Amino acid sequence: MKKYAPYLLATILTGFALLTLFLSTSVIFDLFGIRAKEGNYVLLVVWANFICSFLYLFAAYGFVTAKKWTAKLLGISTIILITALLGLFYHINSGGIYETKTIGAMFFRITVTLVFAVLAYVRINRELRIKN
Repeated sequence: MKKYAPYLLATILTGFALLTLFLSTSVIFDLFGIRAKEGNYVLLVVWANFICSFLYLFAAYGFVTAKKWTAKLLGISTIILITALLGLFYHINSGGIYETKTIGAMFFRITVTLVFAVLAYVRINRELRIKN
């Protein structure tokens, strides 16, 4: 099972990345009428998710190939998302309209990204230690 763990993690992360890419692209470019379904979205959050979706895809590759930069990439994604969350709070405090579900979704996304970053750090460093 240990030998399949990087592939499982990469598959889950790839699915998360592709879903994020699809949803953020659909809102940004108003595809499939998703923009109207999303309601009062905050564009800063959508763009942060869009950027992170590409970082997730690269990180999924890093999981499979045991690249040391995988954890750093996911750490950068976490920082981008935290910055977007702070921007969202600023937007809310300035009287901007938003969907309440966005706050929960951001906390969920930050948590998932942080968990993947920790898994990447621990797993890949252990693998590299074993190889050396």
